[in-house]
Amino acid sequence: MPPTNPSVISQLRQLIYYHIDNNLLKNAQFYAERLAAYDHRSTESAYLLALCHLRLGDHASAYEYAKPAGWRGTHLGCAYVFAQACLALERYKDGITALEKSRGLWGGKNSFGKHTASSRQPLPDGAAINCLLGKLYYGYDNKTKAVSCFEDALKQNPFMWDAFTMLCDMGTNLKVPNIFKMSPELEAVLKTSSQEQWESQSQSKDNTLSAMPDQDRNRPGVRPASVASDVPDPFNNVPTRSFAGGLFGTLGISQKLSESNPSLTNLPAAGGGGIGPEAMETPTGPSASIDVTVVPNRRDPGVVSAFSTEPPQAPVRKMRTIQGLGMDFSMDAPKMSRAVSTKRPQKGPEVEESAAAQALRINGLVPPAGERKRTVSGQVVPRQSSEDPGAPQRRSVRLFNQIRPASSKSSSNVPTVGPAPGRELKKARPPISKIMRPSSSTSTVGRQVSGNRKPVDDSMDVDGKDYIPRTWQVTNIPVQKSIELDPGRHEDALRTLLDLFKKFGNAYYALAQFQCQEALQIYASLPRAQLETPWALAQMGRAHYEQAAYAEAEKYYKRIRQVAPTRFEDMEIYSTILWHLKRETDLAFLAHELIDSSWKSPQAWCALGNSWSLAGDHEQALRCFKRATQLDPKFAYAFTLQGHEHVANEEYDKALTSYRHGIAADKRHYNAWYGVGRVFEKLGNYEKASKHFEIASLINPTNAVLICCIGTVLEKQKQPRAALTYFTKATDLAPRSALTRFKKARALLALGEMQLALNELMILKDIAPDEAMVHFLLGRLYKNLRDKGQAVRHFTIALNLDPKASQKIKEAIESLEEEDDEDEPSMMA
Repeated sequence: MPPTNPSVISQLRQLIYYHIDNNLLKNAQFYAERLAAYDHRSTESAYLLALCHLRLGDHASAYEYAKPAGWRGTHLGCAYVFAQACLALERYKDGITALEKSRGLWGGKNSFGKHTASSRQPLPDGAAINCLLGKLYYGYDNKTKAVSCFEDALKQNPFMWDAFTMLCDMGTNLKVPNIFKMSPELEAVLKTSSQEQWESQSQSKDNTLSAMPDQDRNRPGVRPASVASDVPDPFNNVPTRSFAGGLFGTLGISQKLSESNPSLTNLPAAGGGGIGPEAMETPTGPSASIDVTVVPNRRDPGVVSAFSTEPPQAPVRKMRTIQGLGMDFSMDAPKMSRAVSTKRPQKGPEVEESAAAQALRINGLVPPAGERKRTVSGQVVPRQSSEDPGAPQRRSVRLFNQIRPASSKSSSNVPTVGPAPGRELKKARPPISKIMRPSSSTSTVGRQVSGNRKPVDDSMDVDGKDYIPRTWQVTNIPVQKSIELDPGRHEDALRTLLDLFKKFGNAYYALAQFQCQEALQIYASLPRAQLETPWALAQMGRAHYEQAAYAEAEKYYKRIRQVAPTRFEDMEIYSTILWHLKRETDLAFLAHELIDSSWKSPQAWCALGNSWSLAGDHEQALRCFKRATQLDPKFAYAFTLQGHEHVANEEYDKALTSYRHGIAADKRHYNAWYGVGRVFEKLGNYEKASKHFEIASLINPTNAVLICCIGTVLEKQKQPRAALTYFTKATDLAPRSALTRFKKARALLALGEMQLALNELMILKDIAPDEAMVHFLLGRLYKNLRDKGQAVRHFTIALNLDPKASQKIKEAIESLEEEDDEDEPSMMA
C-alpha cells in the first residue's frame, strides 16, 4: 500500500466537515468511508465515520466503528459517540465504562462561551459528558450516580436544561435559585472566553495591518478592512445611492471605478506621474481631515457600502481639497448640519470638509481650466485656479471631458454632469431617514442624480481599453465596537437569561412536584411572547390537567394546535382531556388528524385509542395502545391506557401486566401505580390496594383522587373514622370536586354526624345539582332526621334523574311508609 498523503487526508476531512455542517450526512458518510480506507489506523477517521452513522440514526454501526478507540478511552470523540450509541441501544454499562476511562480527556474541560456564529468546539466539554453520563447511570438504574453527574453538569453549565429536567423528573429535591445564578466559576469561564475572543480578533487585525503596504500602514487615519467588516451596517435600511458623474449624496458618494484597468485607480498628474502617497497627503492649513472607507455592498455585488463582511475593503486615505466640477467644496461652503455630519476629531488647525470633495479627490477628477464653479448654496462664483495656466491638462481632466454631456442645460441646482451623453437627470425622492434628511426644501443634498439606483451599464473606452463600470459607495460612518467582544455586555446578557430560566426552572420544578397552582402563578409572570410558545402552553395545560380542570386545560391545547399544528408531544394528554369531557367528535377529529400527519407517532396512536375507548370499542382501543408501545417501548402512559382498557374488559391479569410495564418504563408514573391499586381493590385485596394507592400518593401528594382512593379502601375495611380523615384532606385539596365531597358526606352520615353531613350535601347539591346519588343521600339523611316530606322530595328527584335505579329508590320510599306504620300503634298505646 502506498504511503499516506497528509494533504489528501486533510482534504477528505475538510469534505466530511463541510457536508456535516450542511446536514448532507449521506455525502459525509461516503467520504468518511473513503477516509477510513485511506487512513485506517487513525482514530480521527474512526470518529468521523462513527459520527456520520450516529447522525443518520444507525446506532449499531456507530457503536461498532467507535468501539475500538471509544472503549479504551483514548479518543474523546470516539468515546462520546460510543456512549451515545450505547444510550440508544440500552447498553448502559459499556457507555459508562468508555466515559469513565476517558475522564482524563474531559475532566475539568469547559467550552462555555466559545461557541459563536463563526467558531465551534469540535469535541464535547465536561458539562455535556456529565449530562450524558447521568443519562447512562439513570438507565443503568443507579439513581445516586445519575443525580451526581447531573449536578456536576449544572455546576459547569447552568444552561444544561435536560440535566435540570431529568433531576426534576426523578423527584430530586432541588434549590432552583442556586442553579440558575452567576457563579464565580461561570464568571471566570466567561472572562476567559471573552479574553480569548478579543485576542483572536486583535491577532486578526494585526495580521491585516501587517499585510498592508508600508506607506498605507504608517499613514495617519488608515484603518484595516477587518475593523469595519466586523460590525454590521447600522444604516442597512438606507437605499444605496449611485454617483453618476458629478453630484454627491448626503451620506455617500459613488464613482465608477475599473477593475479590469488598474491604471484608472492611479491616474497620472499633470506632469505625467501617478497620484502617489505624496500627492494625496493632507496639506497643512485649514483643510478637512476625514477618513473615507470604501467597502463592498452585500446587497448588490456591483455596489459597495460600509460595514460589509464579505469582500475586503480598501484602506482609508486622507486627501487634499480639490475645487471644481461645477461645485465648491472649499472651506467656504455651508455645512450640511441637518443631513449628516462629517466632522471627525481634529488634530491641530484642521477643519471639516464635505464627503463629496473626498470622493472627488480619491478619483482624481479635476475640472478644465477657466470653468466657473457653483457652491452648495447655489451661488455661482468665478473659479480661482491654483494651477499654472500654461501647464498641460491632467489625464483625469481629459477623461472627464470625454464623459461630459454635450448639453449645458441643468435641472434646478444640479450641475450638468451625467453618466453618459443624452441621459436625462432626474430628482430622486429622499429616503425617510433622519440621517438622510436634506437641510432645506431647496437643497440638492441627498438627491438621486441619474434616476437609476443600479450601476450604469454603458461601457466606455478609456485610453483605448474597454472596462465594465462599477458603482462604489464612500462613507465615513464611525466603526462601532463589537458587542460580542464586550465582557460587560456578555455578563449582563447572561444575567438576563439566567433570571428568565430561573422562572422557567421554578415553574417546571413546581409542576414536577405537582404543585400545580404555584407553577401556574410562575408561568403567568413570564413575558407574553414566552407564554405563547408551544412548550409553555403545554406546561400550563398540563398543570390544569393535573388539577382535573379539564375545560381550562383544553383551551391551552387548542392554542397549541393553532400555533404548532405539527407538534405531537403532549397530544396524548390532550386526547385524555377530550375523553374526560366526552367530546367524541373532537377526539375523533384530533386522532385522525394526528394519524394522517405521522403514522409512526405513538402519541397519535394513543389519541386514536382514546377515541375508540370513548366510542365503547375497547378491543380497537387496545390494538391502538399496543401499537403505541411498539413504536416507543418507553412510553409509560400508553401502557397505562392499555391497562385501563383491560380493566374495562375485566381482564385483570392482563391489566396488571400492562400497569407493571408502565412502572418499569417510568417509576414515577403515578397513573400506573394507581391502576395496580385499582385492580387489587376490585379483586378484594385491600391491603395491596392501599399500599399501591399510598405509593401513587407519595409521588403526587396533591392529587385528591388518590387520597380519596385510600379513604375508600379504609371505608371498605370498616374503618370509617380513618377514612373520614382522608376524605377531609381530599376535600381541602379539591373543594370543587363532587366525588371527594360526596364520600366525605357519606362517611359523616355513617358516623352519625347528621348536621355536618347535611352541610356537605347542601354544598354538593350546588356543585352537582343533577346528580341522582346526591339527592338519594339527602333523602336518607332527612329520613334519619325524621323529616318525611324532605326525604320523599329528594327521593323523587333522584328517581327522575336516574330511572335505572328506580327499584332501590322505591324501596327507600316504602321503608318510610313502614316506619310510619310502626309508629302509629306505639302512639295509640
